[in-house]
Amino acid sequence: MDKTVHYLFDPLCGWCYGAAPVVSSLLKVPGLNVKLQPTGLFSGAGARPMDAAFAAFAWSNDQRILSMTGQPFSAQYREHVLAGRSQMFDSGPATLALTAVSLTAPTQAFDALKAIQHARYVDGSDVTSLAVLADLLWALGLADAAAQLSQLDAALLSACRSSVAQAQRLMQALGARGVPTLVLESGGRRQMLNLDPGNSDPQALLRQIAAA
Repeated sequence: MDKTVHYLFDPLCGWCYGAAPVVSSLLKVPGLNVKLQPTGLFSGAGARPMDAAFAAFAWSNDQRILSMTGQPFSAQYREHVLAGRSQMFDSGPATLALTAVSLTAPTQAFDALKAIQHARYVDGSDVTSLAVLADLLWALGLADAAAQLSQLDAALLSACRSSVAQAQRLMQALGARGVPTLVLESGGRRQMLNLDPGNSDPQALLRQIAAA
């Protein structure tokens, strides 16, 4: 199977967290290349303060994701992240961390994404903090990525901008309206796959991929 699935996501997207088990199942398919592509949706101009109104909206949405996917959202997350008024809702730092992993240990990119999501939604950690993210990468054994993130050099910043721009161009080319989005590339053609994180059958996705 010489096919690639482009996974368009944002590390602070709750529905992307909900879709993690489905993406994980795709990574186990022999011969299928899964490419993680962060879109920068909640960074830069998309970042915003974590105020009370937005926190309430996020928690309500999170409960829908929990009921539909089984992915947990803890009390620590609600107390320390959603109620943490000093934090921005900004995926820029986590996107930088994932870019550092993609540059130094690309096969570990999805593991790093899952760890960032778990740190936020279960442990209640501030994954908008570069220091917290660097410590997380160290704990995963990704020393080179952690060091690069701590240094925050021009090469990392440039690679991150390039990666996000590439993902945004792909979204625009296919008319994708948000994340998570899966794009199948096969035989020089690209098409969006049907992905509903709350009602996704991995076997149905595999049938779509096989038929393309």
